[in-house]
Amino acid sequence: MADITLRLWSEDDLWLLHRANTAEMTAHLNGPESDAEVADRHARYLRYVETGEARMFVIRHGTQEVGSIGYWSVRWREQDAFETGWFVLPEAQGQGIAGRAVGLLRDDISSQGGDSRPLVAFPETDNPASNAVCRRAGLQLVGTITASFRGADLTMNEWVLDGYERRGS
Repeated sequence: MADITLRLWSEDDLWLLHRANTAEMTAHLNGPESDAEVADRHARYLRYVETGEARMFVIRHGTQEVGSIGYWSVRWREQDAFETGWFVLPEAQGQGIAGRAVGLLRDDISSQGGDSRPLVAFPETDNPASNAVCRRAGLQLVGTITASFRGADLTMNEWVLDGYERRGS
């Protein structure tokens, strides 16, 4: 199996957001964004990388770009945390890529000195694949929340990984 690596988001990665902006890929995110919203997301990712306010990555499987993952600071349950989110393109799904990318993301957080914060993820409750990624990556299901996302309510599971700097791997 080809290696999974992460590289920081770059100007040339807009195409990846367009590939992920389909009804199938956004079914658990209240649907696709407009082209202008995708362009805005790309600009935010570039700004995040430049300013360091978040770390956004392209997931590479061997030599192919197959998705994205990132983390950013949030306030969660009255504490500072890092939230993560990801996508893997359809042709690369079902190969354990997202779970391995979460592991690499945890390593990046540690290398940046942020591993004392909990890592949280909020997949939609009816998204079995993303919830399974959370479970396999060692996050614990601690609740369910409903919040507005892309103009509509979205009910999400709350997954958290506390103290992952002490993990055995």
